[in-house]
Amino acid sequence: MNPKKYLIFDSGPLINFAMNGCLDILEKLKKEFNGEFLITKEVIEEIIETPITIKRFELEALQLKSLYDRGVIKLADLTPQQVDELKIKREEITATANYMFNKKKKPIFLIGKGEAAVLALSKILNSPHVVIDERTARMLCENPENLRKLLEKKLHTQIRARKENYSYFKGYKVIRSTELAYIAHKKNLFEIKDPRVLEATLYGLKYNGCSISETEIEEMKNL
Repeated sequence: MNPKKYLIFDSGPLINFAMNGCLDILEKLKKEFNGEFLITKEVIEEIIETPITIKRFELEALQLKSLYDRGVIKLADLTPQQVDELKIKREEITATANYMFNKKKKPIFLIGKGEAAVLALSKILNSPHVVIDERTARMLCENPENLRKLLEKKLHTQIRARKENYSYFKGYKVIRSTELAYIAHKKNLFEIKDPRVLEATLYGLKYNGCSISETEIEEMKNL
């Protein structure tokens, strides 16, 4: 029996797809994926429960609620024991990340409970693929030493690290909304057939919060 496949979503990519009018693409990708698109309770709060009460964000929240109500995105089916384990792991991840680096002996805040819950669920389900647009969380997983150097450059001061904790975040496979859009393009899932649609979508996702450089966008266009 094949193990179940999961993509575990942070709130950022889902909001980004909604703001760019691309939720239909996400739904088509789900059908192609032959697995589950999972979210956590923290993400539901960030994409539906809070924004649905704010007029500026209500439309996107209603659209995302429709995806949730139809099971395109769903909560993980966890046992009570796994729920408890998730809470413990989330707090462990938050503490490890937010005490990884310090500036003048003060810890630097890196990730919130939403991103930590996504990473915790990944561990609980032993499923490494997480969908995160935010650069800090992605670099923490992919190259924490480069993140330390970036923080030094950004904050113009020496950043000390607990390098013994670098390996704690190994094993995650981070996917961005732009990479999902690229896959959708390759699978011919866009209704608009104009050759400019991939570039337009990538830039739309970039300007609404996905950490991707113009160089990377050019590379994607030429693949």
